[in-house]
Amino acid sequence: MTDRLRGLWNFDDLDGTEQRLHAQLDQETTGGGRAEVLTQLARVQGLKEQFDQGEQLIAMAQSLANNSAMARIRIDLERGRLLRSRGDAVAAMPLFEAAFNSAREANEQFIAVDAAHMCAIAAPDRVSRQAWTQRGIDIAQASPDRNVSYWLGPLYNNLGVDHAEAGEHDAALDAFKRALEVRLWYPENPQAIQWAKESVAEELRALGRDDQAKAVLR
Repeated sequence: MTDRLRGLWNFDDLDGTEQRLHAQLDQETTGGGRAEVLTQLARVQGLKEQFDQGEQLIAMAQSLANNSAMARIRIDLERGRLLRSRGDAVAAMPLFEAAFNSAREANEQFIAVDAAHMCAIAAPDRVSRQAWTQRGIDIAQASPDRNVSYWLGPLYNNLGVDHAEAGEHDAALDAFKRALEVRLWYPENPQAIQWAKESVAEELRALGRDDQAKAVLR
């Protein structure tokens, strides 16, 4: 249920991530495995805003995927990310939905929640956005895998942002508190914990609870 390639990622060091992925590519023994790694290299290119290069890598992955379910899930997910990063969320949405459905069928829960998270980001309206966020939360909460549970932090954070932007500060505070609780399960990521504390403090201040906000940040 865990993304086997996730450990190669450091989003603060894309060059290092790219090097590790290329090393992994050399170790893959099947077309499907190589296709999976190529999709991750495409994601790196997308984060660098090198979209054409990213699409070329996706095309290469597609030619190698054969009958690999995971490779095809990743192709849909990463092609969707490239499109959304280019500003075409409408075209990205069905790819994210396809990745979600296929990952659920394959019992790849980590990837399924990732896809639900992306569906929420690309969703055309608030109702859809919240529905996709809740789908991701439900899967992550039900999973016994700590790696899948990781997603509760980003999902509750996104839910909090949604409520905060609508001026629903009590609901936003509840979501941000839940996000902080999850972030504390992962002390290896202190920056995420600090961001979660700041979000809780911001909502406490919005509710006129300045003393509590100061206490959170201590």
